[in-house]
Parts: sequence; C-alpha cells; structure tokens
Amino acid sequence: MKFFDEENSSAPMPEGRVEAIAKVTGKGKYSAEYSVENLCHGVLVTSEIPAGKITGFDFTDAKAADGVIDIITHENRPEVPGLSTEAKIKESKFGLPVFHTDKVYFKGQPVALVVAGTLEEAVYAASLVKVKYEKNTADLDFETLRKKTALKPEGKERGSSSSWENLPFTVDQEYKIAPEVHNPMEMHATIAHWPSENKLKLFDKNQGVNMVQKTLSGLYNIPKENIEVISEYVGGGFGSGLRVWPHTLAAAIAAKKLNRPVKLVLTRPQMFFSTGYRPESWQRVKLSASADGKIMGILHQAMNSGAKYDPFSDGITRVTRLIYEFPNLKTENAVVPLHLSAPTYMRGPGDCSGDFAIESALDELSYQLKMDPLELRYKNLSLVNHPDSKLPWSTNYLKEAAQRGAEMIKWNNRKQTPGSISEGEWKIGYGMSLGMWNAGRSKASAGIIMSKDGSVILQTAMTDIGTGTGTGMRNILHEATGIPKDKIKIELGNSNLPQAGSQGGSTGMSSVSGAVVAVADALREKLLAYAATANPEFKNVSKENIILNDKGISVKNQNASISYKDIFEKNNLTTFEVEASSAPGDERSKYAFCSSAAHFCRVKVHSKTGKVKIDKMVVVVDGGTIISEKPAANQISGAAIGGIGMALMEKKMIDENLGVIGNDLASYHFAVNADAPIVEVAFINKPDPNINPSGAKGLGEVGIIGTAAAIANAIYNATGKRFRDLPITPDKIIM
Repeated sequence: MKFFDEENSSAPMPEGRVEAIAKVTGKGKYSAEYSVENLCHGVLVTSEIPAGKITGFDFTDAKAADGVIDIITHENRPEVPGLSTEAKIKESKFGLPVFHTDKVYFKGQPVALVVAGTLEEAVYAASLVKVKYEKNTADLDFETLRKKTALKPEGKERGSSSSWENLPFTVDQEYKIAPEVHNPMEMHATIAHWPSENKLKLFDKNQGVNMVQKTLSGLYNIPKENIEVISEYVGGGFGSGLRVWPHTLAAAIAAKKLNRPVKLVLTRPQMFFSTGYRPESWQRVKLSASADGKIMGILHQAMNSGAKYDPFSDGITRVTRLIYEFPNLKTENAVVPLHLSAPTYMRGPGDCSGDFAIESALDELSYQLKMDPLELRYKNLSLVNHPDSKLPWSTNYLKEAAQRGAEMIKWNNRKQTPGSISEGEWKIGYGMSLGMWNAGRSKASAGIIMSKDGSVILQTAMTDIGTGTGTGMRNILHEATGIPKDKIKIELGNSNLPQAGSQGGSTGMSSVSGAVVAVADALREKLLAYAATANPEFKNVSKENIILNDKGISVKNQNASISYKDIFEKNNLTTFEVEASSAPGDERSKYAFCSSAAHFCRVKVHSKTGKVKIDKMVVVVDGGTIISEKPAANQISGAAIGGIGMALMEKKMIDENLGVIGNDLASYHFAVNADAPIVEVAFINKPDPNINPSGAKGLGEVGIIGTAAAIANAIYNATGKRFRDLPITPDKIIM
C-alpha cells in the first residue's frame, strides 16, 4: 500500500495517519476500484426460498439480454478440486459449497452467477433468471429449536454446584441478544483473474491476504505462491473479512471458466446474508454471593444460532473464565443450526455477548446486596493470576482502569435507589461494566527497502482495516531506528509482501510490532556491515551503538559518521533489502495476557416516550503501550458506539416462514452521530514487558465488550426496570 504521493508532493508527510492523503483524495484503491484489462461483471442470483432443492433453471430471457457472456450454476461450473466430493467439502471446512450443490440452505444463497460486459447488463439479466425449487420446511425459529437442543460442557468445571447454589443472595436469569450485522461502509468485492492455468490473482476485500491465499490454495490444490491477493484499502470489516466467503470463490470460478477477469461486488441487501453476522444467542447465568459480596459460584449456559452447513460456535462462555475469581464454575454451550446463512466473528465475538449477561447479573446482584456495583467487582477481580489457567498475569491494570473511569464519570453522583435522579421528564441513571479479552500474538514478518537518500519502505502483508496499523508501524520504526517519519513509507495488504496474520482478534499491532522491531534490528546490522566496508572506523562497532538519522549513520560517543550516499556508492548499491520475523515464544507458557476496559455511562431515559440518550460515556483501557494515541482512541470510541447499537437498536429481522427480511439500512438501525456522545477515552498506557518488544496488547475488541451491559445497567438505575433482552427499544421501556 503506497500511502504517500511522493512524486506529486514536496511537502513532508504529515504527523497524522499515513494513509490519510490517499483516502481523502480518493487515490487509495479499494477492491472494486482497480482497472483490469478485458474485465467483465458478475451479478449473483440468490435463492428465494430458505430450504429445499434446485430442480431447474429457465435462462431463456436472461440469455437473450444484451451483453450476457455466460450464466454459471452448479450444472455447468468448472470443478473446484477441494469441493469435488461430499468428503472433500467437509474436509475443506470452507462452508457453503457454492455452485457445487443443488441443495438450498438459506434464503439469499447464491444459485447462479450472471456474467456480462457491463454491470448494468449483468444486473438486468440476473433479474430475468427463473429458478425452480422443491421447497422443504425451514428451521428458522431459534427460540423454539434451542429448547430442543442439548447443552454440552465447555472447559473444565471448577469446584461444585452444591456448595453455593442455595445461598440467599442469588441471581438466576436468562438473557437474549438479537442477531446483528457488520455493515461496514465498503461492500465486499472481488476481482478475480487467472493469468495462467495455475496462477490466480485476486483484488479482494478481506482482513487477511495470507488467509485468503491459503484458503484458495487448498481449494484449487495449487501452491499458495501461485495466488496473489491484494487488499490495500479496506472500508471497515468488524470481523466480516476474517474468512473467505462464497462470492470470492464464485468470482474465481467464473474467471476460470471464461478465461478473463471477473468483478463481483455484493449489494447492500446481499451483505445481510453473505458475509456473516453476530448470531442470535440465549444465555442463562446463575451466580450467588455471601453477604460480604464474595461470589461463591457461577453457572453460565449459552446457545447461539448457526447454519445447517456451518455450525459456528461464538464461544460465549469464554469470558466467564477471564475476569473474576469464581471458586466454583460451570459453563455449557450449544449451537442451534438453522436455515440461515453462516454467522461469524463480529467485533468482540462471543465475549461481547457473554459479558452482557455476566455484567448484567453482577449489577442485579449488587442491588440485592445493597452494595455499590463497582465495589462488588473489586471484591471479586482476579488481578494476580488467570482464574482458569492459574498462570500469573503478565500485566493486569483493570482495577486501575475502573478507578479512573469512576472519577471521569463522577460515579459518586450515582444514587443506589433506582429512579432517584430526574431532569424534567428525563430519568437519569449511571451504569458500569468491565470487559476483558485474551491478548494474543501471532507470527509476523516485515521487510525494509532502503534507498541512498535514507528513505525506507516498510512492508508487511497484513492489511490495515482502518485500525491505524500502518501509522503504528511507522511510529515503531521511527522509535527503533531514529529514521525520520517523513522518510518512512508503508506498503501493506499484498500477499507477495512478508507474511503476516489477519487483522482481527486484537492481534494486529501486537503481532506486527515485533516484526517491525526485528526488521529494524536487521536494518542496523546490514547498514553497519556496509559502513564497515566503506569506512574502517565502523569495524568492530556494535550495531546497538550506531545512530541513524536522515543523512546517514554515526557511532555513539564517537566522531565516526558516514552518509547513506557514501554507503550506497562505495558498496555499488542503488537499494538494499532486509526482512525479519517475530513470533511468540515460551512467555506464553509462563504468563497469561489480557487487554481490558472499564465502561461507564450516564443515560437519560424519557419517562413518556422511552427514548434513551447516552448523555456521557467513558471508556478506560489497559492495552499495554499505546503506540499511536489518536488511532487507538478512534478504535475505542468506534467500538463503544458499536456497543450503543447493540444495546439500543441493532436487530437482524428473521421471518419464521420466509427467512431473512429487512435487508436494508432503512429497516436495520445502528448508532449514528445523533445517538452517541463524544466518547471519553483514556489509556493506562503501561507496557506489558513480556508480550512483545513494543509492549502493546491489542485494542480492537475491548472497546465494545462491556458497552451494552453498562448501558442496560444505567437504564435500570434510571428507571428501576431490568432489561435482559437486546436491543432495548423504547417500546419495551414504556410497556
């Protein structure tokens, strides 16, 4: 990804995001915006029934339309080796075997792809395709089917239920969360091209080019090096780009059959059933405490909806084993398969849903105990060791985050008795919750290309989905080497660059930061070797003692120096390259790692209309070292606003007979500027010395995990009404 227009600008790179100029001037290309010679356009025809079988097609009118090149279905597609048999389909774990089955699993399933010379021609021809079905009864009612689904133990049970279940201070409640859709600004799109029989090139919206490369390599049984995936700019993902979806494979199938490039762009309605969603869920939480507020045990049961062809588990009970020291614990879960498209990871997956139930139950327990909800949490936090693995936390500043958040929201203004504060017709309430996420890290590589003017290009395959990864990489390299920021250019999002993991699970910066530090070290070593060849004063100098600047290198506490120009000329170089990798090591067996956040909010609830206004929201985060504060704060405020949508408005509508309905932004509501205050974000900003060289722990998930519970708890404090089903809409409040 070339972020800075070096040829057409003499101004230094600004201190803000490295991709800012390209984005605001429109020079940055998203996946559907590339010009490819001889390009044609594909439009999906999708199923009108949720369950059954395709019995035939009528293409008479569609093929007679202008510009139609071909119509691809399961009857005429070229075979994808990894989907050629039922056994291989199962082994591939790809999900929907697009154009390799006549079965219909959900309404909106791709059943045909119309390819034409222009997008307009393809859209019109697709509207003329007629599909014949044998319709079957569809399983669409999650609530009915979950009652017939058996729960299974998840993880090791701790202690026993008999020691705590009959304590007088007990909460035993059920919680429900409606399915939610990612809805990033940029729709998913793919341009597929086969330059030769066994080489594939994809411009594809995703959150991990190496992940896409590996998946397609397995499906087509060709070396991954033969597949190039480019995802330079991504207009939001939220988890929707963490797997390869059927439309990407459909584009590759069509391009292979036609031997020419094919572009396929999903429509906004198709986004509602084509690229995953947060699944519908049911939970039961039972917990009990002694009179002093010590929680003695918890039972957490959870079910989430899945697809008939892809039983995705959201891991809802995982967070139960992270934050608090529950001496007795039991978790159970199950997936309820439905005739719907497959759900997937959505920001804070599983933990976001599970935290809503746990933090709501804790709040309810605090009122039984007549105890400040914050004090109840302090009594039960597991701040020394991971409560499940018993490994010591490398760092855990969640209590400090909660204390700072309480100060920022002015928690001492809260009243213990619900409904005690009013402003005219508005009831005022305060709520809080805590959230945590396992701080992960994966192997990542980075490369540097250096020129004789001292400028460098820093490269990695990892995408930047708007999180500020490129900016963070630049800042780390600047700190590690001293190279001025305006001399550092960033290239990302191409599978031909040094390999890295996907941008998801709050692992992006945690992983790539180590690679940047490693390649910075390799750069110093290479420069020193070249300098020693050009100037004897640099022989026997340690690489740790050289200093880089915009003109050349020097030696600490010595007069020895040499310009980059001399280094390059005396070594007969025009450029040189270095590459290095970094990966987690044995620290993972010694320590547990977490990112965490404390959420506080003040709400106003209108006593007559039930309207909820988030009057003030505070999020304080322990995410280790904060490498780039503005992008980091943007991550947290954006996540919190997503949590407002989860709490108050987001719901994917499902008709028990028809399948998915309401597949547009007029009927699917999410939080906009008018629904959110300026979120006040603060960071503990203490490095984790063991997680990676930068000390950064990851931020993407923790900003949303506790938001919905904090809002629901604040609504209770304002109204005295406890809501356990999301979203909490005005009609529920005034009933």
